[in-house]
Amino acid sequence: MKKKRPTIRDVAKLAGVAAITVSRVINNSGYTSDETRDRVERAIAELNYIPNSLSQSLRFQTTNTVALIVSDITNPFWTTITRGVEDVCNDHDLHVILCNTDEKEAKLSKYVNMLLQRQTDGFILVPTSAASINNVTTILQKHVPLVILDRQLPQVDVDIVRGDSVEGAYQLTRYLIELGHQRIAMFSGPIEISTSEQRIEGYKRALQEADIAIDDELITFSGYTEAGGRKMALHMLGNVQPTPTALFAANNFIAVGILRALYQLELRVPQDISVVSFDDLPFDTLPEPFLTVVAQAPYELGMKAAELLIGRISGERTHTEEITLPVEVIVRKSCAPPKSQI
Repeated sequence: MKKKRPTIRDVAKLAGVAAITVSRVINNSGYTSDETRDRVERAIAELNYIPNSLSQSLRFQTTNTVALIVSDITNPFWTTITRGVEDVCNDHDLHVILCNTDEKEAKLSKYVNMLLQRQTDGFILVPTSAASINNVTTILQKHVPLVILDRQLPQVDVDIVRGDSVEGAYQLTRYLIELGHQRIAMFSGPIEISTSEQRIEGYKRALQEADIAIDDELITFSGYTEAGGRKMALHMLGNVQPTPTALFAANNFIAVGILRALYQLELRVPQDISVVSFDDLPFDTLPEPFLTVVAQAPYELGMKAAELLIGRISGERTHTEEITLPVEVIVRKSCAPPKSQI
């Protein structure tokens, strides 16, 4: 019986790496650590593997490109994340293809299909909703390395890098409670996104610990946008009684919309109403920052995501990880005790 010729997958299995890593070693392309290269070369020698098929080499050809798919590149949070990803990838001779979904699953699907056809070496991806599981599954079935950024998809075993949304919202709500606020409105992002759920979870936990009843009328949902924040604030302050004394924006763009609504209503911050935000705002054009926030570390989030992806591409990592970076409450001037207590 004729002995079966070893394949690139046989080499990958023996070396404990991905097939794409074997291709990198054979073609001397992209980043591979010395230790991984040694393992692959030993496996090649042990199996007497000889690449002999053009189709086989093309199938595992590397492009030295990774895809970064974010939700809104106009938001400074994502811009800074992009810089972190790009800096790490540049150090490993990888080029970054940046895509923007506007939180639309259809756009995400188009990007994923196009990038898979172009044999992108790996993905860093921000899910737009729970429906993103379909695109994530497609990537994983193609055996392309993937890291989920900022949000969670609990139905799938995949690398994740995110900030601590629950703890950040809890700490920020507790700060408002300590100032004396009990009517705290929560302006959340889309209901189907994990960060929205987690920030509401932290908000509710702080209220429950303080024996403050949770009023569902004070929790509202929209996009992570300035327009969404303005619309939610105008509705809340015009229709909900008693009027909330503090407003919690679930992200920085929602906070901008809230501030615009308050200006329209001629309400002063913090004299008339307190405002806090999850995520900081750029203050390049202001003499000093004034908004109390929970600040994430977007540059570090981008760096960590890129490092995880490169470890997966190089074959140095085979197990999945979830990295949750801590957040920081930064107290500034946008909060005061409720007017009734002043």
